[in-house]
Formats: sequence, C-alpha cells, structure tokens
Amino acid sequence: MTNPDPHPDSADVAGLSAIDLTRRLAAGELTSRDVVAVLSARIGALDVSGDLALHSVAALSDDATAVALERDAERSRGVVRGALHGVPVLIKDNIEAVGLPGQAGSTALAGRPARDAALVQRLRDAGAIVMGSTNLSQWANIRSPHSTSGFSASGGLVGNPWCLDRSAGGSSSGAGAALAAGFAPLTVGTETDGSITCPASLNGVFGLKPTVGNVSRDGVVPISHSQDSPGPLARTAGDLALLYGVLSATTPPPQASPARLVVATSWRTGHDATDALFDEVLATWGVDLSRRDASLPAGQEFDDELTVLLCELLDDMDAYLAARPGDGVSSLSDVVAYEDAHREVEQRYFGHEFFERALTSGGCASEAYQLARERNYHWATQQALGPLLGDADVVLAPAYGPAWKSDLVNGDNAKYVSASIMAAAIAGWPILTVPVGLVEGLPVGLTLTGRPQSEWTLLAVARQLEEHLGHRGGAVSPSWRAPSRG
Repeated sequence: MTNPDPHPDSADVAGLSAIDLTRRLAAGELTSRDVVAVLSARIGALDVSGDLALHSVAALSDDATAVALERDAERSRGVVRGALHGVPVLIKDNIEAVGLPGQAGSTALAGRPARDAALVQRLRDAGAIVMGSTNLSQWANIRSPHSTSGFSASGGLVGNPWCLDRSAGGSSSGAGAALAAGFAPLTVGTETDGSITCPASLNGVFGLKPTVGNVSRDGVVPISHSQDSPGPLARTAGDLALLYGVLSATTPPPQASPARLVVATSWRTGHDATDALFDEVLATWGVDLSRRDASLPAGQEFDDELTVLLCELLDDMDAYLAARPGDGVSSLSDVVAYEDAHREVEQRYFGHEFFERALTSGGCASEAYQLARERNYHWATQQALGPLLGDADVVLAPAYGPAWKSDLVNGDNAKYVSASIMAAAIAGWPILTVPVGLVEGLPVGLTLTGRPQSEWTLLAVARQLEEHLGHRGGAVSPSWRAPSRG
C-alpha cells in the first residue's frame, strides 16, 4: 500500500504529466509561476534535509521564476514558443546551462562558467523552463571500479524515493529519483552504458537512450564519443515522446504497420522474480512475439568496452576541459592532480583508478583502442543485436533487478542486469526502459532495443505496453519508505 505523499500541499501539481500540465496551462487553470513555486517548495521540503532527503537536485536556477513569468506573459498574448511552453525541466548536472553548475558532481569544476549546451537551447526554444540540475554519479561513474552509483563530492548520495537506502541507479541518478519524487514532470539524463536505462528501471519511470548522435552532445561533459548520448526521462510514454521530439528536433513518421517484436530469451537479469514478472507481462499482453536466443558478452567484451571508454575518455575529456570557459582544470591529468590535492573531499569513499588508467592508455590513436573498438562493435552489431533482430523491429528483455542497497564503503552490488543494456551501448543503438511493476515493493523495468534511428518505433511500442500495464507501469507512486535498518 502506498504511503501518503510526504508533501501534500504540492502533491496535485507534482503528479501531473507534462502533457496534462501543458493543457492546464493553456486553459488558464495554472500558471507557470505557480508551478515553479510549488515544485521549488516541494524540492526544498523533501530533497535538501530531513529524514526523506533525496539529494537528487544539484541546484535550482536563479532565473526560474523570472522565466516562468515571461512564459505566462507570452501565453496571455497568445504566444506559444513550442511544445514545452512554460513546463519545468531538470537537466543532469553534467550538461552545461547558464546559471547552473554543470560540474559533473566534482568540486574540480565548481564556479566554472557554463554555457547553454545545444540541447538546453532546444529546451529554451521550445518554451521550457530549465528549473535546475540533478545530482549524478560523479563524472558519470567512469572514475573508479569501487564507486557507488548516485554519489558525488558536490551533491552527496542520491536516495531512491521508493526506499531511501536503496540505489537510485546511475549515473543519471538524480534525474530518475527527482522525476519519481515529483520534483519536475521531465528530466534529461545522459547514458554511456546504462546511465539512463538503470535509473529509469530502479525508480519506476520511462527512459530513452537515443541513437548516438541523435541528440547533441555539445556542452555535455564527455566520456565516450562512440557511446555517450543525452536522452529524456518521464513518467509516461507520451511525455517521453514529447521531450524526445524537442531534444532531437524530430517528429513521429507517418503511421506504419505494427512493429515486429522479438524476445531475447537468453538476455535475463538473473533475478528470478524480475524475470518472472517480465514473462508474465508478455504472456498477458496479447501481441505476436517471436523468441530467439542471443549472444551474451564474455570477458573479452567487458575488457574491450573498458579499453574503448578509457581511451576515448582521455581524448574527449582533454578536448572538452581545454575548451570550457573559465580558469581551472584543463585536462584529465589536471583533474587527477586536483583530486589528489583535495583527497579528503574528492576521494573520501573511493579513488580515481580509471582516470589513472586512462592517462596511460594512449588514447584513440593506440593500437589497443583500434582493436578493442573493432571487436566490440562487431560483437554488439553482428553477433548480438543484428542476428537477434533479424526481420523484427524491436528486441524485448528485462532490464535490471530491484534496486540494491547503497553502500559507500564497498561500492555497488549491481549484479542483476540484462545484456541488452551493454549491447545497445556498444552499438550506439537506441534503447528504451518501460516500468512494468514492483518486485518486493521496488520497481523494475523492461527494455526495448531497436536499430539506429528507430526511436519513434520504440516510443510507439512503449505506449502500447503502458496501455496494457495500466497502474502497474508509470502510474505507480513511490512509497517514500524510510531507510531500513536491517
């Protein structure tokens, strides 16, 4: 049974979808100024301090109220900028925006001037109010093999609103938790491997990692040019499509024949109850499904992906930091030196072993990188996703098991995960997470994976699944349980 909302004064607004909010704004039933005020009060009451503090919001924009007033004035004159006119959005704090930190969870970038990333400009052009930024796994979780998802030196540890001592996933931890907690109707995350799909599954929301390159990465703190992709998170499939359309500057194609669906029979999470729920959902859906076995990653694929990420991290981070305005760290080696000098803050719980390995990797010019990238891309596209799809359009698989307990001493224990996440990440193909229900009171999801540029097909299937699932999907509300003590 769901507990009462912990901030009842804001519950009605906090529960609105972005589509419902735009309708109520257009009808004059709400103003953007009131929405920003209500959501800001909710964040102040639930995110910052007290027993229910989530630490999911990194910062609020100083100009959010002023922009809301501007959108209200425009609406009163009959001016609507775009699909998100007057709708608040939170962005992950590795995405630059004027007036927000854009520091990727690290004090190394504190006070560094930020520009509007290209995707932020698209949000503003569509009329959105960039209300603030969300906490994340520091440096998007590429720093250490012993890291804890959702922790950053600048923002602390993000809690999961379903059960506060459970992980909110990573690295878009705050984006998933803030959305599930009703702090904004829409959030924007980034993914390299699982960083949107994981927090979407663990927080019971929808998340889409688009085809790499479909949403601009300009102004986003990088890891990997072959795998990084910003993408939308939302509480409904319709909202997810709305935000993706703005971020990608695309619209749904003309209605086509129903998508052909295939189930990856060997891509399981390994968590029995999660996999059983996935099977139950498909058994009751009433659509045609083919089933095929799928190639699983072995030790070589994991090693190759890490080699690729560390080599690209060195080159991409050096280029990004050198070009970012303001004084401070200008290379990955500068970051390592800074974190060593501020070890008590930056390395309190875990170090930066991956950064150190990246510095000695040789970057993308190295032979090791070229071989690893070639092998891994071939595995993902020619041995895994390509044969699995065959003549189908969408692959279905479970996503993750329920959220594990956060542990700053020992790091993550994320052992229940489907191979669909890694395959789509390495290939750079789109993958979408749909919430399918609860396992022992915690949300779990399934994944939809398609070929490059198939986002609108995935979104259409997600909407079908949402209709089938009803209350078991994104309409479920967090229980706001206090941390367990066992």
